[in-house]
Amino acid sequence: MAKRKPSPALKAFGAEVRRLREDAGITRTELANRVAVTPSYTSQVESGNTRCRKDFAQRLDQMLGTGDQLTAAWTKHLRSASYPKFFADYPEAEATADLLRAYEATFVVGLLQTKEYAGVLLPSEAALDGRLRRQEILARESPPKLIAVMEESVLMRKVGSREVMRDQCEYLLTMSERENIIVQIAPIAYYRGISGSFNIATQPTREELVYLETSPGGITSDDSRDILHVVSAFAELQARALSVDDSRDFIRKAMDRWKM
Repeated sequence: MAKRKPSPALKAFGAEVRRLREDAGITRTELANRVAVTPSYTSQVESGNTRCRKDFAQRLDQMLGTGDQLTAAWTKHLRSASYPKFFADYPEAEATADLLRAYEATFVVGLLQTKEYAGVLLPSEAALDGRLRRQEILARESPPKLIAVMEESVLMRKVGSREVMRDQCEYLLTMSERENIIVQIAPIAYYRGISGSFNIATQPTREELVYLETSPGGITSDDSRDILHVVSAFAELQARALSVDDSRDFIRKAMDRWKM
């Protein structure tokens, strides 16, 4: 994935993280261990090479005992850093998109999760409410086109109870019958250039934003090189995935297995 030159906003936020960390007298490695990320991720944030999420800034404030200094700095510097104004974050881009493409290697695509399935994964009621509100875009009068490709292991991975998994499979089948939704299952395999889950939101203006999932919380990018890389990878995924009909058969078999 192509790297972008750090923006002044990213560098300003990173410098504030570094200053407060040094004031607390701890190393990057110690900081990383305390907030459950890798030292390399901490280094990327401090050097301005990645855009962290707001909840990460909040975790840093809590660990460093800095009140809301880094949360406020995130709002000031990063809320719309390096992206078009209406691309403050990926959910905003998702809400206004004409076309959504998603690849999931671990869990069911968020927009297609049942409340019970999402409730197992998400840490709070507020997070669950946010997920359900995001899903409302699929029920509006002119919904976006959603193309969701999921690795077959997603439906084999138990999330919650067997009943939760059975109901989730049934819901996927129902949603896949909608004209604006395509669901495909990708066999477990090596796909060149793909190392994790990602999402692509395409606007009516044809502007695009990608969200790349990472352990610390994900990276959002509108860099043309990143977009080309991910769009090309998605095309290969679709080409090698099961057809829509065969994918539905796979989901039905998974649903039957969870009934046992």
